[in-house]
Amino acid sequence: MSPELISILVLVVVFVIATTRSINMGVLSFAAAFGVGELVADLDSDGIFAGFPGDLFVVLVGVTYLFAIARANGTTDWVVHAAIRLVRGRISLIPWVMFAITATLTGIGALSPAAVAIVAPIALSFAARYAISPLLMGAMVVHGAQGGGFSPISIYGTIVNGIVDREGLPGSELGLFFASLVVNVLIAGVVFVLLGGLKLGGAAPVDDARDREAATLDPARAATLASLVALVLAVLVFELDAGLTAITLAVLLNVAWPTVGRRAVGEIAWPTVLLICGVLTYVGVLEAMGTIEYAGNAVGDIGVPLLAAVLICYIGAIVSAFASSVGIMGALIPLAVPFLLQGEIGAAGMIAALAVSATVVDVSPFSTNGALVLAAAPDVDRDRFFRQLMVYGGVIVAAVPPVVWLAFVVVPGLG
Repeated sequence: MSPELISILVLVVVFVIATTRSINMGVLSFAAAFGVGELVADLDSDGIFAGFPGDLFVVLVGVTYLFAIARANGTTDWVVHAAIRLVRGRISLIPWVMFAITATLTGIGALSPAAVAIVAPIALSFAARYAISPLLMGAMVVHGAQGGGFSPISIYGTIVNGIVDREGLPGSELGLFFASLVVNVLIAGVVFVLLGGLKLGGAAPVDDARDREAATLDPARAATLASLVALVLAVLVFELDAGLTAITLAVLLNVAWPTVGRRAVGEIAWPTVLLICGVLTYVGVLEAMGTIEYAGNAVGDIGVPLLAAVLICYIGAIVSAFASSVGIMGALIPLAVPFLLQGEIGAAGMIAALAVSATVVDVSPFSTNGALVLAAAPDVDRDRFFRQLMVYGGVIVAAVPPVVWLAFVVVPGLG
């Protein structure tokens, strides 16, 4: 048996054990990374740890730390109260407001994880207060981020369009943007209906004493709000790292109000951090030993272009659910070049299908966006919420690639 197949089978075993024995998948993944890395891939410890997502670790810790402080001092309650007033108490509009905010942030240049890191804690706090499904709210935030993620001035859009130009392929910047936007709006609409969004009609219940307290902007809340605005500006305008910025701002607030800060440290989502970092470390081992390239090459050797196209979309979706969406697009678009240049498959449609497949799955709890949603949700059973996100991510992985393949590749080709 080849090393690549062994590594895939070990990943399956990790999933099975984590699901049936209720063991943190991150712990299992670290053990798997060590075993496969040392015994199969001949990697030393440096090679294994090369896949550790240090940047994601800092983002998860920093953002959850900052928003734990915001929850502890009542800032998130203040923001929720302001959101209620903005939509005149109509709870059913809040998920769409969150969708629009994250879409706008990514559309004007924010990285998708940065936008989700900013919006998700506020959105999930609102969901907790008014008994909105956290899965619904988290999905709206992530799909909003991906909906705006391929505008011509966005990070994703710039990267993909740059790859297209470099490979000499025909493309459509606006076509790519609207393809992602339409798909994510449609998915968000379906999720909104299925998860009870239509039952959220009416005004938010009012508790005069609680709302008066929530509406009070004391010095701690004012400083926390200023920190959140500073985080947005640091990420969007000055292109600073979201995790390091969040930790720095949280430390400053902790120094000023140490009692609240001490409580907040204990609310950092450590089990989620362990889970995500362990899984992505193992994915790094897979990439280092060539398993990802092995799977891609096996598909690329298929002699039927349409079949190869849908399989590449599936590979993009499956791998991206556990790894970097940008990295997957950067690897798979060049992989698709040979048969795209043959002219049997429309290049612009194929690129749109691949880009959407590789990003819409970021609701998975193993992706950065899904992990941020999982970490940001207050007052939830995290194991249950993790399973919900995993199942929802699995449905998206299974359903979206063939749909976008049909819509963007097959149907245009029939014309």
